[in-house]
Amino acid sequence: MGWWPFSSSPKQDSPPTRTERQICWDSRDAYYTCLDGVGVIRAGTEAPGACKAERKAYEGSCAQSWVKYFNERRRIAFAQKDMIAQANAQNAAATGKTTQ
Repeated sequence: MGWWPFSSSPKQDSPPTRTERQICWDSRDAYYTCLDGVGVIRAGTEAPGACKAERKAYEGSCAQSWVKYFNERRRIAFAQKDMIAQANAQNAAATGKTTQ
């Protein structure tokens, strides 16, 4: 079994084409937009039925390793955003300034 789901031939060693990558990115973006709409940060933890079509398209058009990577990067990005906000608040409190 190869790592890329687009080919049905036994040889699946070739990297994804530009078009295949774009399809993957577009489906990822659509899925993440849906997750944002329902207020979910960690992909796969949404309510049953929520974003089902988007998730199926995303997982069907991207390599599983890419799905895992993108989902982890999404979680890390949200965590970093929170840490930066906390650091800015602490810095503002220490210097007596307010942030916008």
